[in-house]
Amino acid sequence: MSETSKIEIASVVMMGVGLYAVLKIGLLGALLPGLLIFHVVHLISPLFLRMGMAHSTGRTIALAVPLIIVTVFVVLGVLEIIDLVTGPDSFVELMHRMAEIVGTSREFLPTWAQQYLPTNVGDIEAAGAKWLRENAGQLGLFGQNAGRIAFHIVIGMIVGGLVAFYSGTHNPAQGPLARALEDRAEFLSNAFRNIVFSQIRISALNTFLTAIYLAVILPMLGIQLPLLKTMIAVTFLVGLLPVIGNLISNTVIVIVSLSVGPLVAAGSLAFLVVIHKLEYFVNARIIGTRIKARAWELLAAMVVMEAWFGIAGLIAAPIYYAYLKDELKARALI
Repeated sequence: MSETSKIEIASVVMMGVGLYAVLKIGLLGALLPGLLIFHVVHLISPLFLRMGMAHSTGRTIALAVPLIIVTVFVVLGVLEIIDLVTGPDSFVELMHRMAEIVGTSREFLPTWAQQYLPTNVGDIEAAGAKWLRENAGQLGLFGQNAGRIAFHIVIGMIVGGLVAFYSGTHNPAQGPLARALEDRAEFLSNAFRNIVFSQIRISALNTFLTAIYLAVILPMLGIQLPLLKTMIAVTFLVGLLPVIGNLISNTVIVIVSLSVGPLVAAGSLAFLVVIHKLEYFVNARIIGTRIKARAWELLAAMVVMEAWFGIAGLIAAPIYYAYLKDELKARALI
């Protein structure tokens, strides 16, 4: 085995251990914002450099301004999510309302559909309690350690900004292993860009169309659904998960629509099916062409990672899978 091959293998093993450690010790909240700020800085900084500033000054301003702006927006977003978790119109309230709706809507449903639903609210709450017990550690950490999570996010963005600042410099004294690790980091960075930036666009489109339906079309028809803001937030957040996110948000909206009546639920289902088909088309066109992955591949990766690492694994799965495919493609193995 050549020296180059040994270095390449060592870098891949080190990267694999690092990615495993990120999930194992709970640093995903620092990694993802760091990658986000890295790409945003590189996306925005050329605009500042074209203003005729001196290279050193312009580069510093071009990196500092986007870092500050994005940091403020991300922190505000985190605070809004915390409010949605702990506020009066929280996710918990939404789940409780859904349980009540399902329990009281059985009489409106045909016999064949009733067999797929719990018999009462108690069964729903028992199933929810089981899920909460299984994920209590992760959900509890979010609620109890929101400050620590926010700290990880800010530190991750600072590190990402510093990496972006020095990424254009060349170090002639850099050894072969360091260069190989840079290649691994570039693959991961590209995987993040292909998945996250694409999924943000897909989720934003899906959320925009859903918001028009919930906040414009239904009120025009004299129908006002409860927890409107929370449902729109859920649509965007779970929409960041490829494939499965759209199914989750659709289920939430249809169940809440049952509180008004079965016809409204049917109308919501019909409208969301159209959006769902559009999302599949956009997903296949954007993500499928970027990482050459089918929907079932991403779904299988998310199922495995969720079973292994829980919620963090579910979030990281599309990025990790895209990174793995890039590594295998670079070696002509797939």
